Amino acid sequence: MKDLYNNALSRHSVAVANRTNGTVSGTGVDRAQFGNMANAVMIVAVAGAITDGTHAVNVQESDDNSTWADAPASALLGTEPSFTSANANSTADVGYIGTKRYVRAQVVTTGATTGGAVGAVVILGDPRNAPVARS
Repeated sequence: MKDLYNNALSRHSVAVANRTNGTVSGTGVDRAQFGNMANAVMIVAVAGAITDGTHAVNVQESDDNSTWADAPASALLGTEPSFTSANANSTADVGYIGTKRYVRAQVVTTGATTGGAVGAVVILGDPRNAPVARS
């Protein structure tokens, strides 16, 4: 089967919530059960209403789901997004082609008084065994 439902899995990393100044690190997503770990990840950043500030979404990677670092530009496809009131109520996609087992999103908000709603989901593809188990 090559349909997307049986060959991809979405995982919540950063809950969509109103953000004011600060950093929110998402939940790490384990890629071990997916085939070619280097080519099977997309982070979908989601923005709702934004009144002010800049809300940057960063991709982070880890070998152990404990020690995290920003993914280098060479491990990304596309550009990590920054949301402002000019691009509220939109989504942005970033591919991850790095080799680390775990990946997560991080939202960094600056210059906000009232802020805006931002979050991120990690989508995994190319499973070792399809259809993927949904739990």
